[in-house]
Amino acid sequence: MLKSELRSFHAVAKHQGFSRAAKALNISQPTLSTQVKLLEQRYCVELFNRLGREIRLTGQGEELFKVTCRLHQAEQDAESLLESFRGCDAGTLTIAAVGPFHATDMIIAFKQKFPLINVDVAFGNSTKCFEQILSFDADVGIIAEVPSDPRVRTLPYSTHDVVVFVNADHPFFTREEIRMSDLQGQDVIRREAGSTTRVAVEKAFAEHEISVQTVLELGSREAIWKAVEQGLGIGFVADFEFVPHPNLRAVPISDANIQTNYYLAFLTERAQSRLIASFCDAAIAQAE
Repeated sequence: MLKSELRSFHAVAKHQGFSRAAKALNISQPTLSTQVKLLEQRYCVELFNRLGREIRLTGQGEELFKVTCRLHQAEQDAESLLESFRGCDAGTLTIAAVGPFHATDMIIAFKQKFPLINVDVAFGNSTKCFEQILSFDADVGIIAEVPSDPRVRTLPYSTHDVVVFVNADHPFFTREEIRMSDLQGQDVIRREAGSTTRVAVEKAFAEHEISVQTVLELGSREAIWKAVEQGLGIGFVADFEFVPHPNLRAVPISDANIQTNYYLAFLTERAQSRLIASFCDAAIAQAE
């Protein structure tokens, strides 16, 4: 009974609502509500603050949710392991990635070896991807500049130079390269906080005492590319991410070493997961 009640609690906490949780578990909402209420009554604890239709975890609820996240993931790992014993290689791998470029190659390599495993991918900046790993919402992260944290293990994957990209009307468009001093006073389309590219570029600005004009701060690569194409300013991107376009050009910076490093990342406590290890092996092999 406790296992069912914990599973119900975990679903409500994860989906932030009883109706969504009931749908995810394929049980009725009254049954779900009863199981959560029994859990609270048995241990004389309040796990949710109920504000009309809105619910929020209490402090005790947040602590329990951390535990049920580990239980839920351990159950999935056990299922994947058992499936592997009978040669089915079934299950789902969830990836949090900073962009589609590396992720696509990795997934293709992985699916060629394990075609029966489903792969779900969510994109975001490095900070968001790191948080998804810690919260068990992602099995593996494909991220840049991982913060030092003993809870997360990383495998170096690749290093890339950051370049400027401009539209056809910009003076840089005909240049083979530029210097940091050329960036002084330029209108810049900036990535959102948490972006590794933004951190690397702003560090270089500080080291070379360069001042620029931030005209826009945008949270997606597509929006930045569109803004640069429309002539609102210049953008910055890792060289491998630049896609050739008739109205855009990438220009290297000759006198600054602006780079982003990319890693595979996963929870240290899940280092023995066969699913995670298989993905990392396939990803690194295709890069060699």
